[in-house]
Amino acid sequence: MRSTLRRTRRTPGSRQHRRATARFTAALVAGTLALTVTACGGDSDDGDKPDEGGGKDGGATVQLPELDGQTVSVSAVWGGSERKVFLKVLDEFEERTGAKVSFVPAQDPIISFLESKVAGGQPPDVAMLPQVGAIQQAVANKWAKPVGPEAQKELEKNYAKGWQNLGAVDGKQYGVYFKAANKSLIWYNTRVFENAGVSEPKTWDDFMKTAQTVYDSGVPPVSVAGAEAWTLTDWFENIYLSQAGPEKYDQLAQHEIKWTDPSVKEALTTLGELFGKKGFVAGGADGALQTEFPASVKQTFKGGDQPKAGMVFEGDMVSLPISETKAEVGKDAKVFPFPAVGEESPAVVGGDAAVALKDSKGAQALLTYLASPDAARIWAEAGGFISPNKNLDLAAYPNDVQRDIAKALIAAGDDIRFDMSDQAPQSFGGTPGKGEWKALQDFLKNPKDVEGTQKTLETAAAKAYKD
Repeated sequence: MRSTLRRTRRTPGSRQHRRATARFTAALVAGTLALTVTACGGDSDDGDKPDEGGGKDGGATVQLPELDGQTVSVSAVWGGSERKVFLKVLDEFEERTGAKVSFVPAQDPIISFLESKVAGGQPPDVAMLPQVGAIQQAVANKWAKPVGPEAQKELEKNYAKGWQNLGAVDGKQYGVYFKAANKSLIWYNTRVFENAGVSEPKTWDDFMKTAQTVYDSGVPPVSVAGAEAWTLTDWFENIYLSQAGPEKYDQLAQHEIKWTDPSVKEALTTLGELFGKKGFVAGGADGALQTEFPASVKQTFKGGDQPKAGMVFEGDMVSLPISETKAEVGKDAKVFPFPAVGEESPAVVGGDAAVALKDSKGAQALLTYLASPDAARIWAEAGGFISPNKNLDLAAYPNDVQRDIAKALIAAGDDIRFDMSDQAPQSFGGTPGKGEWKALQDFLKNPKDVEGTQKTLETAAAKAYKD
C-alpha cells in the first residue's frame, strides 16, 4: 500500500513545493515564520473527569471519560530517556481518568513483536507504531481498530490534513501521530566550530570543506550512530531528496523505480564521500557500527575542547541526549539545516502514531488524549520532542531552537516528505539485520561498493514489496 500523505501534497518538484521547502528549512533555525496558536476547550459531559492538566491557561483542553478500575496497556519501542518522558505522559492520563496504565516494552521490528502478542491472545490496547508501513500492515492483518468519534474530533481540530492522512488507510482513520521528528538537521559543538574557525555550511560542498577544516583542527568531524541503522537510512534519504528531487523520492519510496536507478547511485556516491573519507567518521566504520544513537550525540558534546566528534546528524530528538550532558542547547549545541546537495535543503520528517489494537473504551480514550495538546505539552516541556499538533502552545518547548523547529514543521503543512524507510514494508525499511538497514551498515564498512549496495537493496526491496 502507499502512504496517503502523497495524495495531499502539491505536485512534486513544482515551484510551489520548492518555495515551501525553502521556507521550511530556512525557518528551522531562524524562526522567521509566525504561527498563531490557540488553546481549544470543551464542555464537560456528566461522566467526565474535571479539568486538570494543561492548555495555555493551565486547564485541560479535552475531556476524558471515567475509567476507574480499567487497565490500559500501551506498547512502544521507546527506551531510556524517551520511555521515562512517555511514562509521564501516561501518568497524567491515569490521574485524569482513574485508569491503570501498563507500559509494554517492544522490540524492533514492532510488527513482529505484536504478531507474537496477537497470536498469544494478549495484544496491547494501544501500540505506538513508528512507520507508515507498520500502520498499513496492522490494518491488513486486521489488528488495528478505527479511531472513535472523540479521537477523530481531536484530530480534525488539532492536525493538518496531511498528518491525518498519514494515519489513514483506504480513507479510514486508524493512527494518531503523537510524536513527529524533523530529520533534516545537523547539530554541532560550538566550541569545536569556534576553534576551527568555521561557520554553518549551507551546501554539501561547503559541508565537506567544513568537515575537513574540523578534522585538521584535531577533532573527527562527524559522529555516526551506525549501530542503529535507521540513522543511516536518514543520511541517505536527505541526500537523495535534495539531489534527486521530490518526484524521484516519491517514486523510490513506493518502489516505482528500482534501487539500481542512476539517481540512487549518485546519492550513495555522495554519501560515500563522507563515510569513506579517512578520519571523518568518529571511531571509523568499526567504531560507528558499535555506536548507538544516544552515545553518538553525547560523544559530540562531551570532552571539552576535544570531544570525539564535532557534528552529529539527526532530528530534533537529539536535544534529549544533549540534556543528559553539561552542554546547553542554543549555546554549546547549535543546529543548522541539512546542507543542500541539489537546489534546496531537504525536509524529511518521521513520526510515531498511536493505533488501537483493542476496541475498548480505554484504548479510544487514550487515542483522544494523545491527539490533544494536553499530552503533547508534557513531552514538549521535557525536550527531545516535536509535536505535529498545531494547537500545542509553542511556549511549552524548553528553548528557542526547538520552538523554531516546531514552528517551521507546523507552518510547512503538507510540504514535507515522510521518512522513506518508514513508508516501506517493515521487512525492508525497518528490520535490524535485514533489508535497507543491513545494506547501509555494510555500505558504511565499504562505501566504495556502490553498485553492490544497489543490487543488495534492489533484491531486498523487490521481495518485500512483492510480499
